[in-house]
Amino acid sequence: MSTPPTDPDPDRDPDPREQPSDSSTRMEATASGQGRVYQARRDMTINEHQTVLSAEAIRPVDQVAAPQRLVNVPVHTHLFVGRSDELTGLERALASAGPVVVAAVHGLGGVGKSTLAARYAVTHARAGAVNPVWWITADTPASIEAGMVGLAVALQPELATVLPLEALAQRAFSWLACHQNWLLVLDNVTTPAHIQPLLAQAPTGRFLITSRLATGWHQITSAVVRLDVLEEDEALDLLTAIATLGRPGARLPEAARLCAELGYLPLAIEQAGAYLHQSGLTPSAYLDLLAGNPAVTYDQAAEGADAERTIARIWRATLDHLSDTPLAGQVLRILAWYASEAIPRTLLEKVGEPALVQRAIGRLAAYNMITVVDDDTLSLHRLVQAVARTPDPNDPHRAEADIQAAHDQATRLLDDAIPTTSEEPADWPRWRILLPHIAALTDHPDTTDVLAHLLNESGLFLRDQGAIIRSIDYFQRAHTASAQSLGVDHPNALGSRNNLGSAYRAAGDLGRAIPLLERTLADYERVLGTDHPDTLGSRNNLAGAYESAGDLGRAIPLHERTLADYERVLGTDHPDTLGSRNNLASAYQAAGDLKQAISLFERTLADRERILGTDHPSTLSSRNNLAGAYQAAGNLRQAIPLHERTLADRERVLGIDHPSTLISRNNLASAYRAAGDLERAIPWYERTLADYERVLDSDHPDTLTSRNNLASAYQAAGDLKQAISLFERTLADRERILGTDHPSTLTSRNNLASAYRMAGDLGRGISLFERTLADRERVLGIDHPSTLISRNNLASAYRAAGDLKQAISLFEQTLADYERVLDSDHPDTLTSRNNLASAYRMAGDLGRAIPLYERTLADYERVLGTDHPTTKVVRANLSALR
Repeated sequence: MSTPPTDPDPDRDPDPREQPSDSSTRMEATASGQGRVYQARRDMTINEHQTVLSAEAIRPVDQVAAPQRLVNVPVHTHLFVGRSDELTGLERALASAGPVVVAAVHGLGGVGKSTLAARYAVTHARAGAVNPVWWITADTPASIEAGMVGLAVALQPELATVLPLEALAQRAFSWLACHQNWLLVLDNVTTPAHIQPLLAQAPTGRFLITSRLATGWHQITSAVVRLDVLEEDEALDLLTAIATLGRPGARLPEAARLCAELGYLPLAIEQAGAYLHQSGLTPSAYLDLLAGNPAVTYDQAAEGADAERTIARIWRATLDHLSDTPLAGQVLRILAWYASEAIPRTLLEKVGEPALVQRAIGRLAAYNMITVVDDDTLSLHRLVQAVARTPDPNDPHRAEADIQAAHDQATRLLDDAIPTTSEEPADWPRWRILLPHIAALTDHPDTTDVLAHLLNESGLFLRDQGAIIRSIDYFQRAHTASAQSLGVDHPNALGSRNNLGSAYRAAGDLGRAIPLLERTLADYERVLGTDHPDTLGSRNNLAGAYESAGDLGRAIPLHERTLADYERVLGTDHPDTLGSRNNLASAYQAAGDLKQAISLFERTLADRERILGTDHPSTLSSRNNLAGAYQAAGNLRQAIPLHERTLADRERVLGIDHPSTLISRNNLASAYRAAGDLERAIPWYERTLADYERVLDSDHPDTLTSRNNLASAYQAAGDLKQAISLFERTLADRERILGTDHPSTLTSRNNLASAYRMAGDLGRGISLFERTLADRERVLGIDHPSTLISRNNLASAYRAAGDLKQAISLFEQTLADYERVLDSDHPDTLTSRNNLASAYRMAGDLGRAIPLYERTLADYERVLGTDHPTTKVVRANLSALR
């Protein structure tokens, strides 16, 4: 007797492709100036455009040579005095043997750490000993990331507009890891923990660190240089050289006393020297100014207090002298709220008349209060910023009202400067420039509606870049700011709460997403009415969250009601109505009602082609979704040509690197795999994964999905060694990036268990299946479709291990749950019934096996059709038994 065909593979989630969902998009409801309101849908998942990369641009990083003399060291001063012992210490430390050498310089703020590091770096750059010499302001993780992005762009400028934030930073990490003889200066590190990931990813080269922090460096290096203030004669030499520049031989009476008063702090000495040079005052007159206007002592760490006190005095004296330049103080107070370096000069264009603004910048630069960098950006010391942000009732330049007004103006200037969209790759470089300044500004909490809008838009950009956790933080603060400034019932506050709920859903945190979206919908209905477009969008989002939770009993009626309301309020041809119809079709497909799903997808596609045109991105999404529904129904003769056409259209319209194009490429590979054509499927999966890693970076959630899909294809081809390796890597990455309880992480754990089982390692397979089932019951609930799949898979593993008693009991429970939760005709219910029949057969209980096979076959023929691949498998199983 011939061997009967195998049972339908029970070891995958309902969609074994686990493709990046191409059936969700944002519905952007504008609410009273709040800006875009993210509303998750089922239509266009990722809204970014990509430019085609040349072969030169995508070559491996180990083949990318640094341009000659690639140096970005800021010029802290053209005069350098003393520090011979410290320079010798750095020379000795950084000349040590070893693949990676780290030296740390610490000391008081303003003590000259950066100047010392710059001197060392420039000297070695000129000598050609190291290349590149790259300077990064490392006061926050965001600044470190921005510095690495800058390095990646400097190495390959052509990547600036085509790779997202995280991908550029990761490319710089990879470049450092495979090259030697470079020097990275990490300036103003606030905690060793911020730079440890960078050190771990770059095992070669040289690091020079500057920091105010005196402790904690033993975890990183034994080469620690403590930098103290200048010696008296060194400070006097520095002051004299700056103040008498261009006037050789000029005398400075009382200069030594001035240096002592300034505490021999290099930054204070430099600022005082510049003031004397520009104003023509004597050191004695300058001392009188300091005596009459003492600075406020700041409540900071002891090692920084003296530096801030001295700089505060200098700041007031300088601003007094600049009183004939009215905008100077205002400009400085505005700049005080941004990151300290790389502030775009263009941010200040709306502060006042252009000529007056430029005069203020020029005079501030002349007195060393700010620095104008060659790339037309501005920088200023963080201590100067701290002084400028701190009210002092005795200082006319730091009146509390003026400082608050500067914060409000700094917020408005940033809000005006951000791009109008976060989706266009051409806008990404601008976002990257502004994001460190947005982060710095929002580190000082406020509750204005403008700040709420800025946070909301920044959250959308971070979300589109795959930084979901960071986007949640921004959406939380946007909601707090809008609720406090406008009221909890203001449409803007409701919009930001909606975005927060949708972000929780994207992060897999349905326990917080659903209650928040339920509350938001109730408030929308109460405040705006049941027919307002924002209310309809909110209802759509809640339905989508129910669907994500597997609660189709609530999701489908809500989708149906939303569609009916859209048709009544906006009309049957409105784009939002078409989106709602698409979403309902997707919910029907999830429920196993493929007939209704296909009918709605076909109608939506026809309407979009008629209304939006055949090349509109939403039309292409509809074509993709219809192809997926055909594939789910087993109609590969229609699915594959439609996938092929959609991919060709997306490549032509959106470009070969657009995220939606990558989704189409993945879906075509999946269709080939469903047709059993692994020779075509696997190369497509491999190419798609390579493209995701290049375009979105290796940690992006869609990249992880693509890696999972390739592993599944290897498993289907019998290459279990490669499959298990990729599944293990994907699971580890998802646990690290998404968390151990994220639904995608649980899917990875399930898939790895399946691969172990197929490889004959039932001990590890069963253990992992048991853990996955327990986690899904705890996180998703006992009735979630994914939980039912885990229960089915564990039963299959028990069956494979010969434990038919446990297997049959679990199969019977799973079938009863499927019939209760999804109904008796759902394809997953039919698969469960088939698996139970198989267990009866293996136990020799043909009296129960054969009738169950017969019923299952009849149901498959009625629900999926006589030619569906699974129907054919069940028919063959029954024939073999008979």
